[in-house]
Amino acid sequence: MEITVGTEERNEYYDFELGLAAHKLVTEIRPVLPGQQVLISGDTGSDARVIQAVARSVYAVGGIPTVICHPMQSGTMQEPPTPVMKAVTGSNIWFDFAVAYLQYGPAYFAALESGSIYVALTGMDVDMLVRTIGIPKHKPLFEMANYLYINSQKKNVIRVTNPAGTDFCVKVDQDLFDPPWIPDKPGGYSQMLTGQSWFNVVRESTEGVLVFDGVIWPPKELGILHEPVRLTFEKGFITKIDGGREARIFARWLESFHHPNVYLLDHACYGFNPGVQKLSGRILEDERVFGCMQFGIGATPKQYGSPAHTDGVLLDASVWWDDVQIEETGHYIHPDLIEFCKAMGAPGY
Repeated sequence: MEITVGTEERNEYYDFELGLAAHKLVTEIRPVLPGQQVLISGDTGSDARVIQAVARSVYAVGGIPTVICHPMQSGTMQEPPTPVMKAVTGSNIWFDFAVAYLQYGPAYFAALESGSIYVALTGMDVDMLVRTIGIPKHKPLFEMANYLYINSQKKNVIRVTNPAGTDFCVKVDQDLFDPPWIPDKPGGYSQMLTGQSWFNVVRESTEGVLVFDGVIWPPKELGILHEPVRLTFEKGFITKIDGGREARIFARWLESFHHPNVYLLDHACYGFNPGVQKLSGRILEDERVFGCMQFGIGATPKQYGSPAHTDGVLLDASVWWDDVQIEETGHYIHPDLIEFCKAMGAPGY
């Protein structure tokens, strides 16, 4: 993360804009209804200014906020302290700001099984909240997310390339259907930050080369990449990792879990938040760099049981839906997508 000393760390930094962004979070992104029990949790790496602003906004719209701070854990997906485990099952909505995120871990599954809505906001600080939620126009962002998902799900194969050397294909699992934005959908699911969409993959179908040239996180030793990390996939699994020092760090981290499914592709996502135009080292927003593609490694559904999950970003993506190209080096070229980009005020449209 890049910090401008004397600006970003001051309590009054973006103070007014922070209030507006927190209000939009609880009224537009994840609307909080009067009387709802809202858990707002973070670890000691979280930005307390964000947590308090969201708590105030929850209370202002009639929700009942409960704030919990716990120690930052050594890795993601771990079981949190017992009070957090107890609290998640009593919440209607759970805003998770922990840097070492709890998504895909025991508390996450417990929350979903109890009917809570888990909102993943890992590591969000003031700057990120203002740029990714406070500034963008969210209606076209929601609409573009649904359009990408629904139309991707109708395709057979999606191909992705980028200038760093990516060239791989994955089949679409057309049997699943779970669009990212359904107003008033009941609880028991996770919600991600706007500016991202996905398609359901047939994991074992992935073939080709995926080159991360933006970000990989975790492990904590990585973040913004200084050199590309090249992954070769066969039948959905990473079979070879090439590159320099950072590639070796990544390879050793995966190897340390001694589980085959840490090498299995988990998900594929489009990134298009107009408030994210460059990398920061904070994975939540880096997954939404405008025009990127983001991929999860380490299959987390219970039937696969990967003990680890990581996310990587490739920049300047080109994407094909079967034989139709929708994106070229980070710029959406499909006519419908161009209209969404114009509506949300994305630069270059």
